[in-house]
Amino acid sequence: MESSIRQPFNDAQIELLKAMSYLETEQDLKELKFALSKFFADRADREMDSLWDEGKVNDTVLEQWGHEHMRTPYNTH
Repeated sequence: MESSIRQPFNDAQIELLKAMSYLETEQDLKELKFALSKFFADRADREMDSLWDEGKVNDTVLEQWGHEHMRTPYNTH
């Protein structure tokens, strides 16, 4: 029988919480934030490279993105 109780955190979140228990200074926190930022930036770079290689993104698309205005429309009423 499968339990209907759901764990509030996934495995990655649990590992990060464990790692954060070893942070002792603000500098440690700053370094962890930098490492996480770099991880996600590298991931975004790899995904963009993949889209480029697949022909889904090219110079024209990048130029179009540069001119897009994707602001949230607000109701002024």
